[in-house]
Amino acid sequence: LTYYHYNCYNNNKNYINNQDKRILIVEDEQFLRDFYQELLQSEGYSVDVAGDGETGEAKAKAGGFSLILLDIMLPKKDGIQILRELKVQPPQISNGPIVVLTNLGQDAIIKQCFDLGAGGFLIKSAMNPDQVLAEINTYLQKS
Repeated sequence: LTYYHYNCYNNNKNYINNQDKRILIVEDEQFLRDFYQELLQSEGYSVDVAGDGETGEAKAKAGGFSLILLDIMLPKKDGIQILRELKVQPPQISNGPIVVLTNLGQDAIIKQCFDLGAGGFLIKSAMNPDQVLAEINTYLQKS
């Protein structure tokens, strides 16, 4: 096998292994929502999206996601409210970790997210696509 064939084989194997992983993206900025969706689907993940907090909360409460990427600043209901609701009333079908995706790097908000059950925190503006994928894969391996 050449290096090229080996990489194609490994990438295809990862794609197949990722197909059973469901990821929910709750992000109101359409460009970012579409970007993350395309990025994750290109890696073989099954992706669902929500453009506002109410829709995101309903999907998260339905459960069954391997990972949830949750923005903090959302219309209708913010990410902290969603974390609070999920803590008080967990879904019947459990979800994997909730990773907060935001541009807010304030320590108080980060602490509040962790106190409410967030499994991680990514600052959107500080990460390139490869870093996002690496972080997502790390969270999925932990779950």
